[in-house]
Formats: sequence, structure tokens, C-alpha cells
Amino acid sequence: MRKLASVQRIWKIEPNQGADRIELAHVLGWQCVVNKGQFREGEPAVYFEVDSFLPVRPEFEFLRASSYRKTDILGEGFRLKTMRFRGEISQGLLLPVRLFPDIPADAEIGRDVTEILGVRKWEIEERITTGGTIIGTLPQDIPHTDETRVQAEPELIRDFAGLEYYISTKMDGSSHSAGIDGNGFHATGHNYEYRDDGKSPFYELVKAMDLQQKMEAFAARNGLSLFTIQGELCAPGIQNNRLKLTKPHWYIFTIRENGRRVGLSRMLQICRELQLESVPIEETGFDLPAKYPSVEALLDRADGTYPGGGKKEGIVIRPLEPVWCRRISAPLSMKVVSNKYLLKKE
Repeated sequence: MRKLASVQRIWKIEPNQGADRIELAHVLGWQCVVNKGQFREGEPAVYFEVDSFLPVRPEFEFLRASSYRKTDILGEGFRLKTMRFRGEISQGLLLPVRLFPDIPADAEIGRDVTEILGVRKWEIEERITTGGTIIGTLPQDIPHTDETRVQAEPELIRDFAGLEYYISTKMDGSSHSAGIDGNGFHATGHNYEYRDDGKSPFYELVKAMDLQQKMEAFAARNGLSLFTIQGELCAPGIQNNRLKLTKPHWYIFTIRENGRRVGLSRMLQICRELQLESVPIEETGFDLPAKYPSVEALLDRADGTYPGGGKKEGIVIRPLEPVWCRRISAPLSMKVVSNKYLLKKE
């Protein structure tokens, strides 16, 4: 589970030039604008990531004017997003640990307090644009497609040392998956499986592509009991259609055979065989930290535009062949979301 709220150590505080009342606090790979004198370097604090949806409680009431949201799906709360103050980007929220008596006194650095504080992920846009009749949560072989942001785990950069890697474009749409298991064929959004009842745009695309039949035939030829394809659905009406598409496109970023993620070469091979379109591959190389040694270097690399001219969301970086990462308890992978995209989006 993503650590939306955690106890972290502030490793650097620096002044905000031209601003007397605020300064910049750095935690993990993130930068937050905070009140001057509120924190000291080296002390612990509770860090809330961007895209967190904070519950209504007294500690967060100061956010009401800027961040309060009420939706049919998530209810009431406070949404955190990337913002700019006096020319500086602020990503997330830092608050003193002492404000939260429900956090254990012996909580160590890195302690996940997401559930303790009732923090959830802001997902209302995903649910609305996905559409369709929900019939359940994700099947066993269709994992959540959340990628770890490099700012949340800067040490992931070092984990790429000595590995061949590839960088793909992070497409700006809605994640959708298709899978086959012992219970048949499944079509899902980010969190839920949908019914084939004519109300799911993704299911209609699956039918137009003859995808179920293609996947079933492929699985039979290759002796697969589990076969999952995951990608980003981009189309008019999804997000802001920054790719300027006139019809839906499904860009594949992950394929799993018998429960294991395949490498880049195998993924591209399967895409060709099933007539699917992969996410654009921007770069391949060796020893990522030798070329991009810092979060800042990767943030610069993530900037750009889509062919249609819209701001590019960012990039995703993976080894050419899957490598298990104990740090995130998943195959090694990370995303770098462009700050220019975030500021334009918000």
C-alpha cells in the first residue's frame, strides 16, 4: 500500500528568497513550503503526499478554504495537490508529530500512518471517467497500477545501479486492465471490475478490438492459466485529453504471464502479436544513477510534451527484465511526474 501519510525526517530547510514568513522543508525527495521556524533540520514530522484525501478533523481545518472537497464517492475531506507559493513548488503537507496523539510515541522514521490517520487516496476523477457497472474489486492477477514516485523513495535510483533500464512515457489517461484466469475474462478500471452490460467504455473497446478472443487464443497457445494486460486508456473525455486524440487508444505498459511481469522485449513481442500499442519507449540504457544521479535530474528528464502539444505527465523507469525490489515489495519500477505538468493540471 502506498504511504500517503508517514513519519519522516526533515533533512534540509532552506530560505525562500523574498519571503519572510515561509521557508522550504525537504523530506525524502519532496519539497514543502512551511511556516518559518515551524521545523528544524533533522527532526521528525508527519508527511502527507500529494493526492492524499485527508479526513475532516481539527488538525486539518486550516486547509478548508483551499482544499475542502465533498463528493458522492469519497465524502468530505481535504485534497492535497501540488501548489506554488511565492514562486516555489510545494508538494504535500508537513505537520508536527505532536499534533497527532493517535500516532504511537515510539513511531520510527518511515512508519506508515495512513490508516491510523484515516487518509485515503484522491481517486474521484478515475472513478468518474472509467464508467460502467461495478461487479467487484480487482481479480487476483490484476494488481493495482500505482507506481512509486521517485520523490517518495529517492533510494530507488540507486537500485538501478548496474542494470539495463528503459524509460517510457507516462500517458495521461485512466488505467484499465484485461485478464484471463480460472474464472474467465475480466475487464477492470483502476480499482474495480466492470460488467459487460453496454455501460463500460472500456468493455466496448475490448469488443471492438476482439481482445477477449485474442487473449484466450494466445493463452491457449502458450499454456497460460493466468494472462493479464494492463495499460492506460486515453481518449476524448478522459482527463483533459492532452494527447488530443479523436478516438480511444489503449497504451500497454505491463503484461503478466502466469502471475509474473514480463520484460520489455517480451511485452513488445506480445503487443505485436495481439496488435496492441505499447506506451512509447523513450530511452534504453545502462546504470541509471550514472546518468541521472538525483531526483532533480530525473525531474528535468520528465518534462516534455505529447505529440498533440499537451504537457507530458512524466516518465516511468523500469529494468529491461523484472527485478524484485524489497524496498517497495514489488518489481523495481518508479515514476517521475513532471512538475510543469502538475502545475498546469492544477
